[in-house]
Amino acid sequence: MLADYHVHTAFSDDSGYPMEQVARDAIGLGLEELCFTDHVDYGIKVDWDSGEEMVWQNGQLLANVDYPKYHSAIGELRERYGDRIALKTGLEFGVQVHTIPRFRALFQKYPLDFVLLSVHQVEDKEFWTQEFQEGRTQREYNERYYQELLALVNSYEEYSVLAHLDLIVRYDRQGPYPFERVKPIVAEILRKAIQKGKGIELNTSFRRYGLSDSTPSRAIWELYRDLGGEILTIGSDSHKPEHLGAYLREGREYLKSLGFKRFCTFEGMKPIFHSL
Repeated sequence: MLADYHVHTAFSDDSGYPMEQVARDAIGLGLEELCFTDHVDYGIKVDWDSGEEMVWQNGQLLANVDYPKYHSAIGELRERYGDRIALKTGLEFGVQVHTIPRFRALFQKYPLDFVLLSVHQVEDKEFWTQEFQEGRTQREYNERYYQELLALVNSYEEYSVLAHLDLIVRYDRQGPYPFERVKPIVAEILRKAIQKGKGIELNTSFRRYGLSDSTPSRAIWELYRDLGGEILTIGSDSHKPEHLGAYLREGREYLKSLGFKRFCTFEGMKPIFHSL
């Protein structure tokens, strides 16, 4: 089973990759299953049908998925290509504590197979622009990131796996922050996720970003394993054709080397286990 469970299309405001082309390319790559996981980031973005003023940043319109068109498009692609690839409906929820009510309402409105829970911003401040890190020490912004994530796993449950759990590493210009300093709070996050039947993902984009460690790190994977975690997915975090399906096979071998024996796909928010 070769499945990509972190895939963005032109329904995400940071991708121009047409959804049908994604499906056709996935078939060409030999993928057996693909889950579309386009972006929703309340707090910094608005819904297309909200009536709120649209937000622009660096000439780019910031808006969430057009949900009715998204679900309709996936349904059409299933009819067209369903005999060649399993296509699942997912979303990537960029959640912050103060946006939880909006995500709960969205989850109740549309049927989903799978939800990635991500923390892309804290206090509506972006990591990639360094706005979140500005005015904080390396210790302060790392700890604040994980505090937000812990608050989310303690109070929010409408998700499947934690995406790129240590995302802050990607945007830390001061270099790797010692894991031992955040290990206690990461362990607490993982315990709560495991307790609630949630998992984590291996995000293979760390290869294209040139990171020295996996995403999340090897230390986090070992901790997840030792705490009894079993639910995991593998995704390329693709936004372009050259990203799709990248390093999935290598990711499976990496997880096997860490002692994991199974990975998951999802249907109706329920995990389905497959041998690595």
